[in-house]
Amino acid sequence: MTMPDIAFEITYCIFSEEIYYISIGVKEMEIIDCICETHIGLERQGPGSPEMTIKALSFLDNLNTISRAVDFGCGTGGQTMTLAQNINGNITGVDLFPDFINAFNDNSKKLNLEKRVNGIVGSMDNIHFQKDEFDLIWSEGAIDNIGFEKGLTCWNGFLKKNGYVAVTCPSWLTDEQPAEVEKFWVDAGSGLDTIGYNISIMQKIGYGFVAAFTLPESCWTDNYFTPRAKAEKALLEKHTGDKTVDAFIENNKYEVELYSKYKQHYGYVFYIGKKI
Repeated sequence: MTMPDIAFEITYCIFSEEIYYISIGVKEMEIIDCICETHIGLERQGPGSPEMTIKALSFLDNLNTISRAVDFGCGTGGQTMTLAQNINGNITGVDLFPDFINAFNDNSKKLNLEKRVNGIVGSMDNIHFQKDEFDLIWSEGAIDNIGFEKGLTCWNGFLKKNGYVAVTCPSWLTDEQPAEVEKFWVDAGSGLDTIGYNISIMQKIGYGFVAAFTLPESCWTDNYFTPRAKAEKALLEKHTGDKTVDAFIENNKYEVELYSKYKQHYGYVFYIGKKI
């Protein structure tokens, strides 16, 4: 007995070191589908702003000497394009999702930056660059997917001596650490540490501490939650009745409520270090 010719597609995405099989035959929505479809059209895939990217750059000396930079977890490149408009040299964006990288390279072309800015598909903790290849390593809203210490340790070998690393990571801002917040971030595969602890980790790995500052509330609300909510509405309309989509939206609403309730206790913090 032979099988009839059947047209079907197998698609997969990789997220946080796991492989999620999205479709065999008839495509069904999974959480990773929801993440990609919601964020693909957003300027940013997490809290931040061009102003905060530029502020972080202001702590770096000799910007004109930066000839090679990499942005790990670049998404569609909102912050990467800001970097490219404020430093010279070439920038490589790295992200797990091919759709994000396609959008990244399209955005680079729209801004006439394609000769200096290029996106590639890859995992931020399993990619092959040369030792001492980069003058600057950047990452906004992504390092906590693999862990602050693991990320900075993994990337250290790619950075030249006296090169800079600049990352944002969710962190505790107060001594009070609400259990509800802790549970949310742990369930998301991340977790929170204090600013002082993260600075000590940077120094232990071999970075001189340069600066740390907290992103303002508008980076969460105006620049991320509000545009994401519009994308979520479109997602719901497109996939009416899909239980996975409904659960995804509810979890995102809970994230917004949690931040509104506890924002004085936690937030994204920019950490900037210099390789010793």
